Parts: sequence; structure tokens; C-alpha cells
Amino acid sequence: MACLLGAGPAGADTDADASADAGARAGRPGALYITTEAAAPSSMLDSEGSVIGISTDKVRAALDRAGMAYTIELLPWKRAYAAAHDRLDACVYSTTRTPEREALFKWVGPIDSAEWVLMARADHHFALRTLDDARPYRIGTYNGDAREQYLRSRGFRVDSAPNDLTNPRKLLLGRIDLWAAALRVGSPVLEQNGWAGQIVPVLVFNRLDVYLACHRAMPDALIARLNGAFAALAREGTMRKIERAYDNWSVRQPAK
Repeated sequence: MACLLGAGPAGADTDADASADAGARAGRPGALYITTEAAAPSSMLDSEGSVIGISTDKVRAALDRAGMAYTIELLPWKRAYAAAHDRLDACVYSTTRTPEREALFKWVGPIDSAEWVLMARADHHFALRTLDDARPYRIGTYNGDAREQYLRSRGFRVDSAPNDLTNPRKLLLGRIDLWAAALRVGSPVLEQNGWAGQIVPVLVFNRLDVYLACHRAMPDALIARLNGAFAALAREGTMRKIERAYDNWSVRQPAK
């Protein structure tokens, strides 16, 4: 995932027409069921309950360019991922393309780039030169995420949360020592959430791309069409325009 992996209310996007929605749920060829998680500003709900965000707008643009009918639904990550793994008509974004996942899906994109970053409280001074230096510490991740799988498989002390926005709160409360975050390259997420000066990056331990991951049964011609649409939109500058549209986005902080 190529942004802060946040948490939010789940809901269905109603922008696609009713026939596309019915077709996707019935498995009609050509109508895709697209899933994602609440991970602002990549994917989130607007005030009217529609799924928006940087990655969402890129996926919509590519699907529209390819002439595909679709519906997008925002779900908890485990359910969103399972849908693309289990349903013949489904794809999920923003999905980290790891060696363990390579054969599980057909891949469209990349949608965006991300850095996996260990974050710490500013008043705790960690001298981390490599990921192995973090072995003594409790690292906050969240259920089903690629970072959790990556760290757990390598024997790190993982403290898993139900969603990623729980982790900065746990970090500030001292319940974890480090937070394994995924940030869009150049992301101002710390400033946007009011954490600047409280939470700081201490080690970038991976750089990668994220994708739209589709069920293995998806026709190769459809995957090629979608990849062609992504490439064309990137060449035309549309993807960069979508990113710039969110330059001033910020998390709405609750009233005090």
C-alpha cells in the first residue's frame, strides 16, 4: 500500500450504474467487483459515501479508459483481499506485489510507489542502521498486511492491530516501540495528522510498488487492456494530475 494505511468506516460505492453492480455481484463477464480498504488519502469515503482517493481515482480512470463496467467497495483489508483471491470477477487495491503473492493474482499497474518505514516517538532515540537492529523492539503492524507478513516471517516481535491508524496512537502511548508504516513517497502524512514533532521516521526498510491485484481466472486480454490503460494515462500525465489534486488534502481532526 502506497500511503498511510488508515482506518475508517466501510461502505459501498454507488457511483457505478445499477446494471454494472448487479452484473459484478452475479459474476457477469465484463463487470468487475473492485475492493479496497480505508487508507486515506489513497482510498476513503467522501461525505456522500462514495469511494475516492489518489489510488481510487487512478483505478477509476484506468477502468473507464478500458471501457469496463465496475463497482468499488470499501472493506476491511482482510475481506477486500479475500474477495480478489476468491471471486472470479474481483480485483483489490492497493496491493503490495511480493514474491509470496506473485502467483496468487494477475497484476495491473503499478498504481503508486511506497516506502516501508519504521516510525518512532520523537523522544525515543533509536539508532537503527539495518532492519535487524529493530529485533529487540515491539513493532506495530496490522492484520493481514504485507508488512506484518514480512516482519513476522523473519522473526520480529510483531504487535498486530485491527487497523493501521491504531498504531500511531499505540506508539504515542508507549504500547509499541516502533510502527511499521507504509508511506507514499514524499507523503506529508505526519503533518496532515498532527503528528509532526511527535512521531519521526527512523528507518526506511523497503521500497516497492503497489498494484490492482485481480483473480487468477481474469482473462489475460482484460489484464492487458487494463495495463495498457494505466500506461497510457501515465504517459498523458493524468496520473500525476490525480496526485496533485490531493496535495492539500488533510485528515479532518475531531472538534475539541
